[in-house]
Amino acid sequence: MKLLYPAVGAATALLTATCCPALAQTPANPVQPWGTWFIGTVQLPGNATHKFGGFAEVQARTNGLFKQYFYNELKAGGSYDIDPNFTVTIAGGRYSTSDYRNLDAPPLNTERRLWEQLTLTQYSKRLKLEHRYRIEQRWFNFRDDSTGFRQRFRYRLNAFLPLNKKTITAGTVFLAAYDEIFLNPKGPVFERNRVYGGVGCQISSHVAVQLGYVNQANYNYTARQGQFILQNTAAKNNIVMAFTYRIIRPSTTLPAVEKLPSQQD
Repeated sequence: MKLLYPAVGAATALLTATCCPALAQTPANPVQPWGTWFIGTVQLPGNATHKFGGFAEVQARTNGLFKQYFYNELKAGGSYDIDPNFTVTIAGGRYSTSDYRNLDAPPLNTERRLWEQLTLTQYSKRLKLEHRYRIEQRWFNFRDDSTGFRQRFRYRLNAFLPLNKKTITAGTVFLAAYDEIFLNPKGPVFERNRVYGGVGCQISSHVAVQLGYVNQANYNYTARQGQFILQNTAAKNNIVMAFTYRIIRPSTTLPAVEKLPSQQD
């Protein structure tokens, strides 16, 4: 009988060590439902005669596939073509995040953003590359009346591959892919990564549509002894549906420059 108590105690300790952590712990990277992004853009690109251009865009996102709306963006800006392959842009926007379970309540956060951007394009016989560099200034207003300010740096490498033509013109079907990193100058530096892949069609010189997939991963850190330690990664998959209308200026005597159907986001 005396030997029975240590045996029972050891068995209990073993079951507690193996079973209880499995019940108590939560996944470090919880699985999130698929969401949906809807993007509508109007573009006025510059050309050899009219170097100034601009854009306006509206965007809506849902937490689930075509349901649980919670987020929207309204933004616009102006651009200037330094040369056909190098464009600078200044733009701003309003970004609103709500609780999809209670849309009648005020937004959880309303952000106003200003950014400065450089875009460099490279053209080969078929593959088209776009390098985009952006600096953002962000002002936050939260539901509890607190406010905040942050800056952020972004770099996106965007690639296009036309399938049925060598250039992206009217009637072209194309593949599109990009990877974009988001950097926080105050740390932790690596804040977000966004990967996109999709297929599109330049229906006419004015209209382009794209259907794709984007994975957005947010990296959450905690501060310990003056260092940022990665706590978890919140990654979400989304279906992206994008519609772009391009305003075409009157033709000039100079040859037209191929314009890429880039998402302004």
